[in-house]
Amino acid sequence: MLLEVIGLRKRFGGLVALAGVDLTVDEGEVHGIIGPNGSGKSTLFNLVTGVYPADPGSVVRFRGEDITGWEPHEIARRGIARTYQLLRMFAEMSVVENLLVGCHRRVEYGVGAALIGGGAVRAAERRLREEMIELLAFLGLADYAEMPAGELSIGQRRLLALGRAMAMKPTLLMLDEPAAGLSPMNVDKLLDTVLSLKARYGLTVILVEHVMKLVMASCDIVTVLDHGEKIAEGPPETIRDDHRVIEAYLGKEMKDAEVRAFLRSA
Repeated sequence: MLLEVIGLRKRFGGLVALAGVDLTVDEGEVHGIIGPNGSGKSTLFNLVTGVYPADPGSVVRFRGEDITGWEPHEIARRGIARTYQLLRMFAEMSVVENLLVGCHRRVEYGVGAALIGGGAVRAAERRLREEMIELLAFLGLADYAEMPAGELSIGQRRLLALGRAMAMKPTLLMLDEPAAGLSPMNVDKLLDTVLSLKARYGLTVILVEHVMKLVMASCDIVTVLDHGEKIAEGPPETIRDDHRVIEAYLGKEMKDAEVRAFLRSA
């Protein structure tokens, strides 16, 4: 077991965002988290990665180590990287420079050495840059390495966000709606890229996504949240026929048979 979440809770004033969610993610799997808007998916991501502090009684363990309450940079150093729903990048910096920002936890020299420079620093920076160019080539972005990141298309920016997370060399990659705003063709490309990265780098992936095609085609296990609670969990073929999922995730206005047909065609 790579990640274990026990009784994860978060309240914002009178709103209960998560109400004691348990979750386990095994090494090497792709674990999907789905649910309607406001069900607690992104809150779960933010709690696991230290963006928000979890409420008392919550436990998050990574590789058997309790990381509850750790700062985001400490969690990143342990090998957890993530993307965000909203694309966050340095628009004026080049594409490769945006990836180099993601290498911060791997830089071994201090601020003083960076200011002074020297052969060792220049050699280290050259190696990292070459490594990032190789990663861009794998993502299909090598031709845009020196272009300002703000000039990329939405699909290319999604790939860049994925690459910046990968620049940290994570063990666990957490993707928060990576297909948001993408065309069907780019969703297919993203799916291929994520699965290729998983195979090449031995990743474990947690995926929050509304694009059901991406979830059903890539995930080994799917967890379903509704109003901050876990209502179902299992392989995709089981989840798409679960009556509770049909009601919570897609609403009651559609007949079960119609919903199942939709999920199978997604």
